[in-house]
Amino acid sequence: MSNRSESLRRALLLAALLLAFFVGLDLMGIAFKLMGRGFAETLLATTSNPFVGLFIGLLATSLIQSSSTTTSITVGLVAAGALTVEGAVPIIMGANIGTTVTNTIVSLGHMGRNDEFERAFAGATLHDFFNWMAVLILFPLQIATGFLSTWARAMEEVLEGSGGINLFNPLKAAVRPIAEGISDFAGSSGTLTLVIGIVMIIVALKVLVDVLRAGLGQATDQLIQQTLFRNSLTAIGVGAMVTVLVQSSSVTTSVLVPLVGAGVVTLEQMFPFTLGANIGTTVTAILAALATGEPAAITVALAHLMFNLIATLLIYGIPQLRAIPLALARRLGALAARRRTLALIYVAVLFFGIPLLLLALSGGLPTGS
Repeated sequence: MSNRSESLRRALLLAALLLAFFVGLDLMGIAFKLMGRGFAETLLATTSNPFVGLFIGLLATSLIQSSSTTTSITVGLVAAGALTVEGAVPIIMGANIGTTVTNTIVSLGHMGRNDEFERAFAGATLHDFFNWMAVLILFPLQIATGFLSTWARAMEEVLEGSGGINLFNPLKAAVRPIAEGISDFAGSSGTLTLVIGIVMIIVALKVLVDVLRAGLGQATDQLIQQTLFRNSLTAIGVGAMVTVLVQSSSVTTSVLVPLVGAGVVTLEQMFPFTLGANIGTTVTAILAALATGEPAAITVALAHLMFNLIATLLIYGIPQLRAIPLALARRLGALAARRRTLALIYVAVLFFGIPLLLLALSGGLPTGS
């Protein structure tokens, strides 16, 4: 009886968190309508530079340590008309890089043991190097050709033609009255409504991840140990599945860092698992986009999925390219083990210093004037 009660309580809590998440998305749309056209035009102008968008995504995800949150907010902005698809794609690319900050920070906990820290830091930064390679290859192609936007629009049209977008319309009808009630309570203030919406999204996803991880943590560890070592495709599938379940690639990849540090899992075994986590993390944004019912939002979510799929096929599928992040991670792990401060500098500069500097130089940060 107690198990049934606990299961019911958990199910109701998960339903409430999902509802809060979708309400937060809807509040963003209401907020931009209240703020008027001028605010949307200012935001569009800021993110029209793809380099600014890339580092906004990187910095935002590094700060909140959740690419799912960053991409969901981006999807909400697109649905509200405050971002174009072309402006959103670089943001989600940056979010892919920023999400690796969590497992890199986790690896710092192994600093007390030299060999263990070398392996753990190499395991954490392997994800960094892969995502940077993906951006270095696909970001210029996207700027030059817009291929991700084009292909994602074609996929969205197929989905729309099959009636897939309409599946979430009843949800939108249920969410809108709640969102409007919250906005009215906020005095129909666009700024306050936007703040409430973003806070609801961040808090809902954070608690959702904690609840799911608490319920699935032990089972997840067992699943990894039992299935990870079969082959690369299995590892990718497990990484994607676990990430879908816990709604956080940061959580999924962080689970492996201590195992790599202990020497239980090798870098070669960890690599495909992290790629699966990259793919699995796109599900949150896809659900958010479907809930909005906006074709442009769905296009962005599909572009995120395609970005990770193409990067996996291209980099991991070609042995010569696959070897690059492995070699770089091992080299950096060895350097960090010899000089501990290098690891701290790496995290501070890569995830926060460089994005802040480049955003300031490009005019992507407010000047205060």
